[in-house]
Amino acid sequence: MSTRGADFLYRWISTHMPEGAIGDPVLVVTDLADSAMKASADAQGIASGDIDEEIGSVYEVIIHALQRRRGGRAD
Repeated sequence: MSTRGADFLYRWISTHMPEGAIGDPVLVVTDLADSAMKASADAQGIASGDIDEEIGSVYEVIIHALQRRRGGRAD
């Protein structure tokens, strides 16, 4: 994957991370991952396989981001 794909994903996650308590973390992760991959294809023309190749699982990246947000706790 190009650096462009990784940069896009990290920027996208940082601007779409939910604030406050999360009722269903699995649903949040799934929705964020689906939305991020759609946004990368629509806006940037970046294939999901390109992102997965460099980063691994988009789901794991989002889970990690949720765990690290606001004091390190995913509510």
